Amino acid sequence: MRNREIRAALERSFDHLVHSSVIDDPVEIDRHRGFIGSHLVAGFAAFGLIPLALAVDASSAGFTATALSILGLEILVALFVSRTGRLARGYLLSSAILTGLAVWVALYTGGLGSFAVVWFAIAPIEAALSGRRATIAGAAAISGGGFAATAILTATGTAGHTLAFPGDSTTMSFLACVVALGYASAVAIGIERRERATSLTLARQEQRYRLLAEAMSDLVTCHDPSGDVTFASPAALRLLSVRPADLAADGLFRRVHIGDRPAYLSAISAALHEGGSRVEYRLRCGDDQDTDGWIWVESHMRCLADETGTDAVVTVTRDISERKQHEAELEHLRAESEAANLAKTRFLANMSHELRTPLNAIIGFSDILNQELFGRFEFDRQREYSGLIKESGEHLLQVVNDILDLSKIECGSFDVNPEAFRVGPLVDRCRQMMAPQAEKAGIALFSDVEPNLPELVADARACRQIVLNLLSNAVKFSNRGGQVVCSVRRQGRRMAIAVRDNGIGIAEKDLARVGNPFFQAETGYDRKQAGTGLGLSVVKGLVALHGGQVMIDSDLGKGTTVTVLLPLQPSRDAAEPISRVLDVEQIQRVARRA
Repeated sequence: MRNREIRAALERSFDHLVHSSVIDDPVEIDRHRGFIGSHLVAGFAAFGLIPLALAVDASSAGFTATALSILGLEILVALFVSRTGRLARGYLLSSAILTGLAVWVALYTGGLGSFAVVWFAIAPIEAALSGRRATIAGAAAISGGGFAATAILTATGTAGHTLAFPGDSTTMSFLACVVALGYASAVAIGIERRERATSLTLARQEQRYRLLAEAMSDLVTCHDPSGDVTFASPAALRLLSVRPADLAADGLFRRVHIGDRPAYLSAISAALHEGGSRVEYRLRCGDDQDTDGWIWVESHMRCLADETGTDAVVTVTRDISERKQHEAELEHLRAESEAANLAKTRFLANMSHELRTPLNAIIGFSDILNQELFGRFEFDRQREYSGLIKESGEHLLQVVNDILDLSKIECGSFDVNPEAFRVGPLVDRCRQMMAPQAEKAGIALFSDVEPNLPELVADARACRQIVLNLLSNAVKFSNRGGQVVCSVRRQGRRMAIAVRDNGIGIAEKDLARVGNPFFQAETGYDRKQAGTGLGLSVVKGLVALHGGQVMIDSDLGKGTTVTVLLPLQPSRDAAEPISRVLDVEQIQRVARRA
């Protein structure tokens, strides 16, 4: 145990020399670490033996120093692998060094009859540690080339002069064979140890992945290009109550709902050709006879290459039955809400029509009374009361008109008929219409129209209602002595109509809700201002029908500016009538953007 710990500590000491490109692969880390450590040790040992060799036999000092220096080049090979991570090329360079050493020794010890000839077999044996056939073949070619060069030099008489060594030639050959056998044995032990470490690492990884697959609640499957299942994780038992083997081949496909099979196959095809896809479909649980146990699942598919290089689709499947149930409930509630809202809108529209007739009668007869066409009033209070009846009727009629317009917008029955007109005269007419109301409230009313404005292509009636509603709101929420300014400017391809007042303003917390039907912002006064909160809702709906935008800028106690941006030209062809259908959600989305 102690020796094993020491060996493990020595191996870990070379970890910092391993290239960063292999740090995520434990098998490759072990190979690189073993190569770098063994070649560093061999190179430094060779340089360390040079002084000892020179002291033992000074007559062959040059030969021995050169031979050991050649072997010392293994240090450079180890550093090359450490800096580049190219292990295969490192084995080839090491083979070249060992072959060069064998050639050098053979040239000075008898050529082909040298004891060093047996060393030519060492390089291919060492290359076997790389685990790559190409590297082994390359090392064999290098060694073969060295042997052939030695043979040619021997035949031409260049090699063959023999240095004097202690002992006879039989002794030297024996020692050379012992060295080669020992080196080959060390390489064989290294190969066996490397294979054992690799097998252990792979077994640990497999066990880790197996534990992960067993712990996952999602089903992981692997499909070949035809869609057949080649692997299924143990989660099949939890998800579908079947064994993983039951999903092999077309077992999973047969459990897909027949109505969802085209989408399922299309998703696999998309994953193969586009790299990934996602699909929702129904799967049958339990045995083949159970036709009622359907669950909704969601599969995320990704294309990967398997160990043979063939494209495969890896799929992660999750049960989404509960989510689907919630979605169905939400859809049902949404449909009920829309139906209720539509019924409400129709009711308001019908009631508004029914209310208009008696209101017009009330307003008309009260106006006749005010004019005293059928006799003068005996008391002033009679004239005051008839005036109140007329004002109340007009106010109620305006509320009814707003409700009717908003209902039409929400139902999609409000037709927008575009025509070209000038905005300046329209704003002036609206200002004149609002002048009596502003004068009565003590508010100064102004208009500021940019000269030479182009014509606006829009529904003139709707634009008139937009300006009147904005002016009415500004006058209503301004203090006596204040002023309201309606300005018109061109902004690129849009017309900007802004109504600015110095009234009570709107709190920041209320800005997001201003424009919602029947909402009134808090004003900070003891009483709420008169109104229903429908005016700005109608404005936003009409602006949305034109493809425009409403922006509100306000400071509490300082005033409010409402800016309407309308496109100069309608979004569709001018010759084509515009009739857009908006529901409540669309109007609210436009309001939120504003």
